[in-house]
Amino acid sequence: MRILLLCSSFNGLTQRAWLELRRAGHDVSVELALSEQVMIEAAELAKPDLVICPFLKEKVPARLWQSQRTIIIHPGPPGDRGPSSLDWAIADDEPEWGVTALQAVEEMDAGPIWGYRMFPMPAEPPRKSALYNGPVADAAVELVLEVAARAADPGFVPVPLDYRRPEVVGRLRPAMRHADREISWSEPTQAVLRRVRAADGTPGGRARLCGLDVRVFDVYPGPVPAGEPGAVPVPGTVAGRREGAVLVHTGDGTVWVGHLRLDEPGAVKLPATAVLGDLVADAGEVAGYSEITYDRSDSVGVVSFDFYNGAMSTEQCRRLAAALRYAAAQDTRVLVVRGGEVFSNGIHLNVIESARHPEMEAWMNINAINQVCREVIWCTGQLVVTSVGGNAGAGGVMMGLGGDRVIVRAGVVLNPHYRTMGLFGSEFWTYVLPRRVGEEQAVRLTREALPIGAVDAVESGLADKVVAGTRPEFERAVLEYAEKLAADPGYERLLAAKRAGREADERRKPLDGYRVEELAEMSRDMFDDRCGFREAREAFVLKRKAEATPEHLAVHRELSVSRAGASHM
Repeated sequence: MRILLLCSSFNGLTQRAWLELRRAGHDVSVELALSEQVMIEAAELAKPDLVICPFLKEKVPARLWQSQRTIIIHPGPPGDRGPSSLDWAIADDEPEWGVTALQAVEEMDAGPIWGYRMFPMPAEPPRKSALYNGPVADAAVELVLEVAARAADPGFVPVPLDYRRPEVVGRLRPAMRHADREISWSEPTQAVLRRVRAADGTPGGRARLCGLDVRVFDVYPGPVPAGEPGAVPVPGTVAGRREGAVLVHTGDGTVWVGHLRLDEPGAVKLPATAVLGDLVADAGEVAGYSEITYDRSDSVGVVSFDFYNGAMSTEQCRRLAAALRYAAAQDTRVLVVRGGEVFSNGIHLNVIESARHPEMEAWMNINAINQVCREVIWCTGQLVVTSVGGNAGAGGVMMGLGGDRVIVRAGVVLNPHYRTMGLFGSEFWTYVLPRRVGEEQAVRLTREALPIGAVDAVESGLADKVVAGTRPEFERAVLEYAEKLAADPGYERLLAAKRAGREADERRKPLDGYRVEELAEMSRDMFDDRCGFREAREAFVLKRKAEATPEHLAVHRELSVSRAGASHM
């Protein structure tokens, strides 16, 4: 079928839908819903059999849904309506939630139902972004494929919305107001966690901290302070700091706050200590919070890192490189490099944009992440397994490719390119990417700047294995794989072959040669701004709305349209 995806942005869910529909054999084009006119013109140009909206904030024009079957993927169970569905699901501690495919009609979210999926909510309040990119995205992609199949069935009739039906468990809910997101530090820790996570990653919980009006993100429960006899901690005061986060007293304990944004126009989300600055300069370093951990068994070591939204600042890269050096020096046989909810998206654009000298900060950041990649590539005393349980982009993909085995979770989307950010790229990509997929494919992937799914990544050689399941299930499977690899009778032969290959590659062209060549290009991008890095970075950090569908997507739309035209000749 010819399918048009209309979306507010080409986000992770839309990318997954695009990938899965294409893999199923459909001819898929993408258009950003920048205005009613743009949406109508896109449909007239694409002449689709079906319009699907995986992520759409805007209302579908009547002229479009009256002339084209247009299906909305709504992040709520049947009957749920309104723009704050996931926010309310988390805030109200719903035990079960769902995703519904419904046909666009005049009234928002009230059209006939094409299908739905239900799933249990996590016991602990999830971050809204984690809920969206996890179970919601998994259910949504299943529904998108189901909708495409049903659209091809002339006998299928969608079910009208009827609140008397037992499966229609949702209701119309209002948009969340500012007051619904207000945090009182005197509340119990669990209440603070739930309120913040219902608004994370956007717009964040609202609070006052150290005399500043802030938006709060990235929170974790802290310890219950023992305190001195007779001393009662004041809720909302900072008890300590660690690795960019601050520990804040609540009504019955403490909560770690990883990120903040000043509640004012143009402010940027940053590590909490960067926002609070001198206001927490005297706060002591306290244990109990770490973005990076190391665990080991007799034969397998695991370096785990979980950076908020996958962004890695200069300081975070330095800490991760040190952890990898330590892990590589241990007497384990296999090292697992395990990312978090998002594996990695490379350098930290928010920290760069907020720096006094952004170009210099970008330069330090790229050099620091290069050191991380170097530690992975040069770990020749162990076999390295990269555990990619979340999406990855740009330098984050290349960092993972330094491992000897790359295992990805089903549903993960990789974006192995830099062009959309106006950068040539580094992280030794000119070495690790061609080593995996060949020169021709490496050029195509970086030039086309399109996402690639987990199964396609394995088929192309970008990854070695796909494992299905939840993140905990995936991580257990990777650990079992690493244990078997460590116990393999041929382990010494594998390790010797790895060392010989690395030494041969080094003789052919030293790793530093790749680094120097890449950084020569990056210096022109970062300091001379030859490809628009400054504008692209500002647009990303400040969340500026796109003015047109990105060029690399528009090219594929035009190819799709030309094929559609040919099929009608």
